[in-house]
Amino acid sequence: MADSLTLAVSNRAKSSSIKRLPPTVDVTATTTIEEVQQQLAKKAGINDYNRIGIFDPVTRKIIRDRRAAIGAQENVVSSKALLAQDLGPQIGWRTVFLIEYAGPILFHLAFFYLQPEIPLPAFLTLGQTASRSDPITDVQRVVYIMFQLHFIKRELETAFLHRFAANTMPAWNVFRNSAFYWLLAGLVDAWSLYAPLSPFRISSQFPAASPARAGFGSTWLDYIGAALFVFGELANFSVHYHLAHLRSPGGTEKKIPNAFGSSLVTSPNYMFEVLSWVGVILVSRDIAVVVFISVGMIYMRSWSRDKERALRRLFPDKYKKKKYTMIPGLI
Repeated sequence: MADSLTLAVSNRAKSSSIKRLPPTVDVTATTTIEEVQQQLAKKAGINDYNRIGIFDPVTRKIIRDRRAAIGAQENVVSSKALLAQDLGPQIGWRTVFLIEYAGPILFHLAFFYLQPEIPLPAFLTLGQTASRSDPITDVQRVVYIMFQLHFIKRELETAFLHRFAANTMPAWNVFRNSAFYWLLAGLVDAWSLYAPLSPFRISSQFPAASPARAGFGSTWLDYIGAALFVFGELANFSVHYHLAHLRSPGGTEKKIPNAFGSSLVTSPNYMFEVLSWVGVILVSRDIAVVVFISVGMIYMRSWSRDKERALRRLFPDKYKKKKYTMIPGLI
């Protein structure tokens, strides 16, 4: 590629076109995608350059790596053109994750301390009521601590550890992404675990409605569950720490992960995440917790398979292909 090159610029789609998009942009081989975004935004009068998506002129797919050099984009160089699109209002990735994980923390905090006041629909009560003076059980207390530790850990990792390849995502995504955590891990799980008629609270009053559950430690499953939770959380953190330090501060370079558990699966962070939640399930034995992590596993399975495909594509000669991407022998 020559020292400088003028690229033709056109809108990718009419529905999300950039009205004052300049017809050309001057670049060099080392000009990054982010710098092209900044140039186009300045000329088009758009305050947030993250709104502008840069797309391959042949495949018409977005070029996600903001630090990728124009000289490395074969289709852009050969055709001397690129496509642009207004991605709409944006929000920071870090901000989105902080909002997502705040939901379960707030719901469990409120339901745990306000549980005598939590109303239930009449069809769920079967004409029975729990005494407002019934104390919180020690099992509920342990599960509450597990939930809070897990999501506070996530908040701290988001704020101080994780490094993101992209600056922002569409602002609307905050509602879609948060719904899973706020509704399932937050509202549904907290209601199921701490409500006046949860199995923990009514077993002593209404034996026919719920099998009796003794206190924490009355069965070896409680200790196994607690041990799995602690191990899973610590191992998950170790993987996140490794992944964060694969990339230089502010960088987007890709490397082959070699974290604890990487010899078994593509995404050991998901493997340890699931293991941690298995621990919560063993202690709580609550169906709502099972539903939450089961839905979460559907997402994680897709992400882990995407990660395997990306590693095979980026490092065809160096990467050792994995048969299982998330759970050895299963997924």
